[in-house]
Amino acid sequence: MSLQPNEASTETKPGGAISFPPGFVWGAATAAFQVEGATAADGRSESIWDRFAATPGAVVNGDTGDPAADHYRRYESDIGLMRELGLGAYRFSIAWPRVRPDAGAPNALGIEFYDRLVDRLLDAGIEPWATLYHWDLPQALEDKGGWAERSTAYRFAEYAETIASRLGDRVAAWTTLNEPWCAAMLGYANGLHAPGRTDPEAAVAAAHHLMLGHGLAMDVIRRHAPDTPAGITLNLYPVVASDPSSAADADAARRVDGLQNRLFLDPLLNGTYPEDIADDLEPFGLDHVVRDGDLAAIAAPIDLLGINYYRGYEVTGTPRPGTEPGGPEWIGARNLAFVSDNRLPRTDSGWQVQPDGLTTTLLQIHRDYPGVPLYITENGASYPDVLSEQGEVNDHDRIAFLDSHLRAAHDAIAAGVDLRGYFYWSLLDNFEWAEGYAKRFGLIHVDYQTQRRTPKQSANWLSRVISLNSIG
Repeated sequence: MSLQPNEASTETKPGGAISFPPGFVWGAATAAFQVEGATAADGRSESIWDRFAATPGAVVNGDTGDPAADHYRRYESDIGLMRELGLGAYRFSIAWPRVRPDAGAPNALGIEFYDRLVDRLLDAGIEPWATLYHWDLPQALEDKGGWAERSTAYRFAEYAETIASRLGDRVAAWTTLNEPWCAAMLGYANGLHAPGRTDPEAAVAAAHHLMLGHGLAMDVIRRHAPDTPAGITLNLYPVVASDPSSAADADAARRVDGLQNRLFLDPLLNGTYPEDIADDLEPFGLDHVVRDGDLAAIAAPIDLLGINYYRGYEVTGTPRPGTEPGGPEWIGARNLAFVSDNRLPRTDSGWQVQPDGLTTTLLQIHRDYPGVPLYITENGASYPDVLSEQGEVNDHDRIAFLDSHLRAAHDAIAAGVDLRGYFYWSLLDNFEWAEGYAKRFGLIHVDYQTQRRTPKQSANWLSRVISLNSIG
């Protein structure tokens, strides 16, 4: 399972080698429910994803969170692979149901797992980057209304207190939430993700309460780890109108950009909800869930903004054959559809490969919300990744994806963006939410029957990039 530099990888550097700034962080990311498995071990309670995955038809092939990549039991050997890969940092999430089962009293066995994980990472010379929430809400809280209830934000702060007081002396960087848009809109508006609800008003309330939980958790982190960088991770998309001269297309782009990006960026970095989106969401109760002091809490200064980037959106306000209608996650939207450019390559998830969109996103944040250090906390692609007879995964499509997106990131740095790190999604093949185990994003192939790890050619390529601190 050792990693060997792939000399042939230089064939994928059409523009020649380029160097990233000194101190640039090279990492890979995972999430607890996607990799840990052991969903009933050591006192862990049920999460919304356990319940959702057990619902017939909710997840492809009826897959569940077991075995995932069995990282709960195999974390030490996985850290060995990270070290061979040359990673400077590992971004992982902490499972709330392990640490405070049913959102109740702290669970010593669950906390000790993350204690050991952080210590082993430090022993290996790898920075631990901890995410407090990557979608695995304790089911006991969902039974009381979940993120649609304000009280959940306060239960999140209690959980953050438990973790920050235990790990605050050793974690290198904190992010409070991962992709609150997905948690709110896919979880509560269109039901594609756990908890599987289709209630637009609940989704709007969840979006606000998630951000309130972020603000409360930031206060906790500041008290326990005042010198440790902390922030949040958002999934951001460049949004363009299919026909800029069309008023309908321009309004569709405004709405999608507002719901996807500005609904979270503006309260976080400007201390207010964007006026146009607040007006759009007024029928769905946004003004009823925002209380005095909430926006000040949400806008507490952050040290870093994590950006998860996968693709962009081209939208139209005049749906037609060949476009994809907007779903209920685009709350209140009418006559909204998404346009695909069939000339672009696609990943196994069907997503268009758009590296230029990464540069655009980074430049937009740099321009519209200046002064916050940025990190790419997720960027990756799924491909079929078949093991050859020689036991290799020759994923040259992923190498090309990596090459183009790292170049796009470098272009943003050259244009003045304060980008300080890149985390590939994901370190390991894993449970890919509603897709189950059908999609493989990992640098390392996982045989779910045997749990054998096989580094892919992309892992070898990225290892060489890291060692040279250049592309190629």
